[in-house]
Amino acid sequence: MTYIIIGDSFTFPDGDAATNRVFTYAKGFVENGINVCVIGFRNDYLSVNEGEINGIRYVHPFNRQTRHRNFFVRRWQKLCKYFSTIKLLREIRGQDNIEQLTVYSTRFGTHLFAWYLTRHFKAKLIKECSEHPMRLHQGNYLRTTFGYIKFRSEAFLCDGIICISRFLIDFHRREGIPEHKLLQVPSTVDPSRFEGAVDNSLPYRYIGYFGALTFKRDNVDLLLKAFQPLTMKFPDYHLVIGGPGTQNERKLITDLAQELGITSKFKLLDYMPREEITKYIKGADILVMVRGKDMESDASFPSKLTEYLAASKPLITVNVGEIPDYLTDGINAFLVPPGNHSALTSKIEDVINDYASAVSIASKGKELTNTVFNYSFQARRIISFVGSL
Repeated sequence: MTYIIIGDSFTFPDGDAATNRVFTYAKGFVENGINVCVIGFRNDYLSVNEGEINGIRYVHPFNRQTRHRNFFVRRWQKLCKYFSTIKLLREIRGQDNIEQLTVYSTRFGTHLFAWYLTRHFKAKLIKECSEHPMRLHQGNYLRTTFGYIKFRSEAFLCDGIICISRFLIDFHRREGIPEHKLLQVPSTVDPSRFEGAVDNSLPYRYIGYFGALTFKRDNVDLLLKAFQPLTMKFPDYHLVIGGPGTQNERKLITDLAQELGITSKFKLLDYMPREEITKYIKGADILVMVRGKDMESDASFPSKLTEYLAASKPLITVNVGEIPDYLTDGINAFLVPPGNHSALTSKIEDVINDYASAVSIASKGKELTNTVFNYSFQARRIISFVGSL
């Protein structure tokens, strides 16, 4: 039996939160006796377009290393990836039965192509929903209407929908999506990544944040402002930040650090593969998760939060969305209200002053990565869900 995961919302095998979710799904399926092929459907120019990692086969059917100068040739190359994908699935079906295809994309065209593939190869179509379906369709009536029609069409075409939060499950229910088509799967993590990781060798103690480098959704500016008052009280501590971000986002961060006068206590890492960043997560003394309070935060669930829990280091997180469904302040993590950098400063200070107790609390948080957030546990639930459709 083979499961296919296809989409253009992630890169593979390295990438951001979406990549982590795909990777943990795939690894869980493999460990539960299912063959997996991940198809990266983006038009990325890559030096390596096919390979295998942890028993997971991955293919990028665009299969280009350099950008052609001719416009019409580029259009033809993008069209060819569709034929290459069909050829790939024919090859897989010649060796094994394709049970289901999971599509991870915000593009209706990709969903429509995935639906065609499942009809052609007689497989089930599963839609991955890790963000609010309407988040990219705000602003005016026409845009909202188009987004709603797109959402309804995708829900109609698929056989099942995996939602990352209870919020999204409830949203689909209100829209009349049948209960049997819905499965909630929270953020998933492979705790063994951190159990085997060697602590990074930075020559100082540090507070770490490793995620998207944005001021809007992930309030990195809040963390910088919260850290500034701590530099005098705790001179041994530094702030280390890393993750995917544009040049402009990185400049905003370095400019704010300079404005706050913390550049000597601050390090912004270059983007690096997931196994490298694991070392920095594991090496932190305290991990902080910041994000804003909005529709996106209510609907989603941050993958970095479960990675922080797996590292078994004191975790401070803003109290947004469904985080309090799993974490309790002072029991298995430390929670602060969103948008309040003074409260975050105070919480960091409390953790440093009673670090032994904080480490004990972190161990309680890590227990969740062996149960509800565990990739293999959730993979078994997905397998059962697909079998019931």
